Amino acid sequence: MNISLNLLSAIFALFSVTMAIPFLGILFQNEPAVTTVGEFEFTLDSVMEYFSYYVSQMIDARGPVQTMIVLSLLIITMSFFKNLFHFLAMYYLAPIRNGVVKDIRNQIYDKVMVLPLAYFSETRKGDVIARMTGDVQEIETSIVSSLEMLFRDPVQVILYLAALFYMSTSLTLFVMVLLPVSGFVIGRLGRTLKATSLKGQKKMGVLLSMIEETLGGLRIIKAFNAENKMRSRFRDTNSLYTKIMVRMQRRRALASPVSEFLGTTVMIIIMIYGASLVLADTGDLNPEEFIGYLMLFYLIIAPSKSFSSAMYNVQKGLASVDRVQEVLGAVNNIKDNPGARHISEFKHSIEYRNVSFSYDHIEVLKDINLVIEKGRTIALVGQSGSGKSTMADLLPRFYDVHKGEILLDGVSLKEYKIKDIRALMGNVNQDPILFNDTFFNNIAFGVENATEEDVIRAARVANAHDFIVASRHGYYTRIGDRGSKLSGGQRQRVSIARAVLKNPPVMILDEATSALDTESERLVQDALFNLMKSRTSLVIAHRLSTIQFADEICVLHEGKIVERGKHEALLAINGYYRKLHDMQLFL
Repeated sequence: MNISLNLLSAIFALFSVTMAIPFLGILFQNEPAVTTVGEFEFTLDSVMEYFSYYVSQMIDARGPVQTMIVLSLLIITMSFFKNLFHFLAMYYLAPIRNGVVKDIRNQIYDKVMVLPLAYFSETRKGDVIARMTGDVQEIETSIVSSLEMLFRDPVQVILYLAALFYMSTSLTLFVMVLLPVSGFVIGRLGRTLKATSLKGQKKMGVLLSMIEETLGGLRIIKAFNAENKMRSRFRDTNSLYTKIMVRMQRRRALASPVSEFLGTTVMIIIMIYGASLVLADTGDLNPEEFIGYLMLFYLIIAPSKSFSSAMYNVQKGLASVDRVQEVLGAVNNIKDNPGARHISEFKHSIEYRNVSFSYDHIEVLKDINLVIEKGRTIALVGQSGSGKSTMADLLPRFYDVHKGEILLDGVSLKEYKIKDIRALMGNVNQDPILFNDTFFNNIAFGVENATEEDVIRAARVANAHDFIVASRHGYYTRIGDRGSKLSGGQRQRVSIARAVLKNPPVMILDEATSALDTESERLVQDALFNLMKSRTSLVIAHRLSTIQFADEICVLHEGKIVERGKHEALLAINGYYRKLHDMQLFL
């Protein structure tokens, strides 16, 4: 529809100009009267012949002044339809312009949802945000907004050039020799613009990363009186970004003046050359036709100019396209295998069999062997960096093992659908991840059709009901960004309530009480005991007092399980566990 309507708009624009030729002929009294016509055909010659015939008849009947008035009204009518069809073309293009950007946003968000955690540990979060916001916006303003010109202007230029060739082949061939020169100049400027724009978008990613880090670390920045240091870092980066953007916008600003200057130069050359042909009576145009030819050529300058501007914008936007494509093209190594099977129930055991794992070629886990029977609680202890959290992250396939395998009911995790594996597991982390929403929505997160009774029941199990109902709007009180309106213990209990409502058969508890005070720890610990009843649990803990009840405690040291057994038995061994235990008693 857009291309068709643009074509109609161009045709009416062409007619509004060509009608000026008989108007000028009447004015100059240089247009011979057409008294006879042949049989009408659907050709340009036949249409012009009949039009000239009716103009001649009108001059005879009404005189030249009234004829010029009628022709003027006809030109105005043609101009009205030209602009009407232009509006309709834009009307039908609007859903495409906005729909393309919507699809890009959806695609990049969907990609972020499926990319493995390893991708984000190697990429700045601010840079990902910049690609999802600034780069997508740049695509909208630079490329999608140019769709109108990319669809419309070539159609108009081709149509007008065809008309120019029809009017004077020799003069138009002369024009065709001049146009590639201006195209070459504009193309060279466009290529430099893309490179500069890419630098600008990368620097914006760094800026957003600094903003994200500043907002997340304001407490530390203020505590260490580091405001001036952070301010200086930000201003240096911002100054570099500004210099890049100034350079880019100056080059972008060249598009319109350069194209207009080149168009005007070509126009003057054509006027001199064409006028010499007309005055010498050696060309195929009479004076009024030559003026019509110049008017028609002037129509080409506007779309050519906007087309060159569009090409500038596209070159600038292509840098953002490349950055967005880097995210969309990122490889997701953690995905369902072809023919992956469904699993809806955990029946027997989880087994780590000869499992090894590395981060950036640094081995974190080394030949781990562990069996977790259904209904048992297994605790992992050890110094920081010993591999405890990595073991827990491998279970829901946040990462894949590099050597060995993890079996669920005797079948490798890779043989199951990832969504089904994660549906069997619940997570409670050291740093509870909550959303800027109500208590109700945070607890019901990920559970379809949860009722208020279900949410209240889960909150009671997690010892969270009392402080929730004491808040201003009860379960419908918003808790702030990442639960900022709550204490650490309250955030953790809301997180536990979320896991209770999910009611998974397998629980992963990653140092869920390590950052709490004694009273909060007791309340959270009671909630955890309620949560782990009749469930299979993998518990990571620094505080050994919280895992004395475990069916088996595994002590990790430098990526290996060096001791295992119950609390009393491990103390009797007088090894790593005893050392950790005595250090905590001393503290």
